[in-house]
Amino acid sequence: MAGYRLAPGLALLALLLALAGHGAALQNVTAQLFGAEAYGTPAAFGDFNSDKQTDLFVLRGGNELIIFLADQKEPYFKPRVKLPMKSLGVIITSVVPGDYDGDSQMDVLLTTRTQNHGKDELSVFIFWGHNQTLDLNHKTMINKTFHDEPLVMDFNGDLIPDVFGVTSDSDKPQILIGGNLSRHAALDTQSRMYIPHSHAFIDLNNDFTADGDGQSEHLLPVCEDINCQKSAIYLTKLGMDQWIPVLQDFRNKDTLWGFVKNQTDKTTSEVSFPMTLHIGDYNMDGYPDALAILKNTSGSNQQAFLLENVPCNNASCKSARRMFKVFWELSDLNQIKDAVVATFFDIYEDGILDIIVVSKGHSSEDFAIHTLKNNFEADAYFVKVIVLSGLCSNDCPRKVTPFGVNQPGPYIMYTTVDANGYLKNGSAGQLSQSAHFALQLPYNVLGLGRSANFLDHLYVGIPRPLGEKSIRRQEWTAIIPNSQLIVIPYPHNVPRSWSAKLYLTPSNIVLLTAIALIGVCVFILAIIGILHWQEKKADDREKRQEAHRFHFDAM
Repeated sequence: MAGYRLAPGLALLALLLALAGHGAALQNVTAQLFGAEAYGTPAAFGDFNSDKQTDLFVLRGGNELIIFLADQKEPYFKPRVKLPMKSLGVIITSVVPGDYDGDSQMDVLLTTRTQNHGKDELSVFIFWGHNQTLDLNHKTMINKTFHDEPLVMDFNGDLIPDVFGVTSDSDKPQILIGGNLSRHAALDTQSRMYIPHSHAFIDLNNDFTADGDGQSEHLLPVCEDINCQKSAIYLTKLGMDQWIPVLQDFRNKDTLWGFVKNQTDKTTSEVSFPMTLHIGDYNMDGYPDALAILKNTSGSNQQAFLLENVPCNNASCKSARRMFKVFWELSDLNQIKDAVVATFFDIYEDGILDIIVVSKGHSSEDFAIHTLKNNFEADAYFVKVIVLSGLCSNDCPRKVTPFGVNQPGPYIMYTTVDANGYLKNGSAGQLSQSAHFALQLPYNVLGLGRSANFLDHLYVGIPRPLGEKSIRRQEWTAIIPNSQLIVIPYPHNVPRSWSAKLYLTPSNIVLLTAIALIGVCVFILAIIGILHWQEKKADDREKRQEAHRFHFDAM
């Protein structure tokens, strides 16, 4: 199965089609998606009602959570679940969906601070999911407060999310164990965590579990002076004794741009966004791109920009081999002024990452939401993978497969052969960050570039309990490009029993290929028809000649 390859004729056909349709553009589709409801602050993503469509968790007014459920009719996202917190006198600072009690229903964790009291610690509430909704009266408040927004992770490998952070009763980071949040474990470290925290839970050494003990690349956006007049992005990984600049040129013509400093005012309800990069493979070439908010250093305008991952073209990034290049000319993106955050999101569930931008201007309390469809049309392919909790399979409560349960920590890796016949590898972690509007998707879209070959191998691994030596990993072969793979790791410790559901995702390339194949068939049929008609004419002519011939035998 792993040896299937496109026939040369089909490969040439696909190449010609791609060259004919190659292009990249953005289309503003905000009205089709939200109608008159396009305001608020997107805080998280997740399939809340388990219909295999990703929903949006949006904050409004600082003290209300709205869950927009995906729909098949315009507007495609409708506000269906509302969770007002005004009566509690708190401001919501972050939203983290997940299954915190192991019942395969999506719960929602909120971090809050007391209104108008900037020095107060953050409190944590968990609202428990039941029958695809939330009950304001069915909640748990953790009896500890946190110095900063905690990280949701799977510390003990039971696929029930745990909560990591520094609490008010200890200087050492603590982990509150999911399923029984009264249990906790403290990390034995003398290091003090910086506030705001910058942390992640991800596999670093390709052992298919996020224990943080190996090699990985780390991107760091920085301001190199106090006023952010000079910005840069650096890259490093464990074992490397230096930070390598992968973007230092922020000048567009005569205008110098730079990152926006994080200015936190805890005495107001206004949301504060950190200086960060949101990662996604915009053009499906197999190399992750980024979205960033940049500000005109000589003015007040700030906009969202796409940072394209391209081969390194200077000596400073030679050892990294790749660099970022600012895509200055994207008209629909450039038209959004006063942008504060931008992230990737697969709006139409077609495997192509679109863009959501949040900007100031809707009102004094709420931001405006803009959605831009990615009309990228090139001969590039992808595979979309989501790993579920695996706490149940066919015996789930109410017979509903938990497609909506966000699961932090799984690791995905694939190997295939590119269009030139060279081995190609790719990997990604699922939901490695949750704090400070990380806005990570509950799935991974892995670009495959121009190779339409089957994926030879696709590996999925999940976190394992401390002390367990065997790697919890399963392999699937011959995965079809432009498909979505839903992995159910049940039972956790028996990888060979894990199941996967494969869904094909039609794309423009498939449609163009079908049209081209139909055209070729029509062309061949036309040639056959013409040849058949010419042969019939020749037969008729021969019969007429035979009829007029003088038969001497008849005399």
